[in-house]
Amino acid sequence: MARLFLLFFFARKYTLPREKSISSQGDRRAEGAASRVLIAMMNLRELVQRYLAIAGKFGVPVALSSFSLSPAETERLFSGYDEDYHISRFLHFSEVDGTRFSIDGIAATHISIDAEIETIL
Repeated sequence: MARLFLLFFFARKYTLPREKSISSQGDRRAEGAASRVLIAMMNLRELVQRYLAIAGKFGVPVALSSFSLSPAETERLFSGYDEDYHISRFLHFSEVDGTRFSIDGIAATHISIDAEIETIL
């Protein structure tokens, strides 16, 4: 009887936290999947190509609204890239005149991209 109690006690003790973490991992996976779907709609290479088509060359500030995305898509797409250290170091957001977007919680109207981003494409 004591063995059965110990078995039940340890099984319950170690099962509950694991079930919790699986649930929270599932929530994070769902959020990440939604972000990946949008990023998949415009991968980094496509984003850089579109930027160059608008700007003409690297380093020129371009209005975020000129990417022809909805406000929510613009915020999600650029916030997703801004959260990635290896990508964000080449992206420079600024806030001047124009439509404001919340990029990773910070107001921005324009973006400029460094030519060095080509090293990771």
